[in-house]
Amino acid sequence: MNYECVKVFTGSANPQLAQQICNNLGKSLGKIKLSRFKSGEIYVHYEESIRNCDVFLVQSISHPINEHLMELLVMIDAAKRASARTIQVVLPYYGYARQERKAAPREPISAKLVADLLTTTGTSRVITIDLHAPAIQGFFNIPVDHLTALDHITHYLKAQNIENPIVVSPDAGRASTAEKLANYLDSPFAIMIKKRPAHNESVITHIIGDVKGQTPIIIEDMIDTGTTIVNVVEGLKEKGANDVYVCATHPVFSGPALERLNHPNIKEIVVTDSIALPEDHPTKFKVISMAGLLADAIKIIMEGGSISTLFKSGGV
Repeated sequence: MNYECVKVFTGSANPQLAQQICNNLGKSLGKIKLSRFKSGEIYVHYEESIRNCDVFLVQSISHPINEHLMELLVMIDAAKRASARTIQVVLPYYGYARQERKAAPREPISAKLVADLLTTTGTSRVITIDLHAPAIQGFFNIPVDHLTALDHITHYLKAQNIENPIVVSPDAGRASTAEKLANYLDSPFAIMIKKRPAHNESVITHIIGDVKGQTPIIIEDMIDTGTTIVNVVEGLKEKGANDVYVCATHPVFSGPALERLNHPNIKEIVVTDSIALPEDHPTKFKVISMAGLLADAIKIIMEGGSISTLFKSGGV
C-alpha cells in the first residue's frame, strides 16, 4: 500500500498520541498551523498539500471540551475546502457521549448533536474507542469503527498476577464489560448498585457478589471527578475486600480527580492515553498506549480487511 497520500494531522488535544500513531505507521506527522485570533476565534492552515489525499485527523473531545470540538470542526472544514479525498476523524475520546438519551423532559441529546456536527462538516468516517454507549454509532450515517481497549487492559492485568481477583462493575450499565473481563481473567465478578442524586454524584446502595478477601478490579469506560470510584472503593473495603485496582479507558479527571484518586485503598489506576495526562501524575497511574491499536485500524481501513480482527472478542 502506498501511504504517500495518507496524511495524519493532530489537533491540540493530544499531539503525543498522534505522534506515536505516526511512529507506528512509519510516517511523519502532517504539518498544520493552529492558532487563535485575539477574539478567541480558531485559525487552521494545512502547511502541506492534501488534495486527493486520505486525511486522518487525531483529536479527542476532552477538556477544554468545547474548544477542542470547535477546533476539530474547523480542521475538518479546512480539509474539505483543500480538496481532501476523505476526511477520517480519529476520536479516541468522544466527548458529550454521556448525553446520549433523554433522561428527563426538555433535555438535549448532545451526543447526537456532535455526530450531526461532524457529519455535516464533512467527516467521511469516525474511529473511536469505548463509547460510553455503543448505540451512539447509530447516530451517524457514515462508517464508525468502534475500537476497544479491553484486550490491552486485560493483557496488562494478567501480567500483574493479581491474587484472588474479582472484577467489579460499578453499575449495572458496565456489567457486560465486567463479565467479559472476568471471563478473560478466569475470575468471578460483582456488581455495585448505585443511585445518582445529581450529575457527578453517586451513592452505593448494594453490592451483588462476595468480595471479602478478594482483590477487586473495577472496570469503567471513563473516570470523571473520581467521586463514584472512591465511593465504590470504600464500599468494597467495608465488605472486607483487599486494596483495589481501577481500570478505565478514558481518564477525563475533572477538578481534583487526580488527588481524590490517590486514595490509600487504590493499589493502581490503569488508563489509556485516549486523553493526555499531566506529566506530574502520581506513580500509581499506569498509562497504556492506544497508538498501536489506532495505527492498525488505519492500516486496515486503507488496505482493506476486518476491524474485528483487532479484538479477542470479535469487536464491539
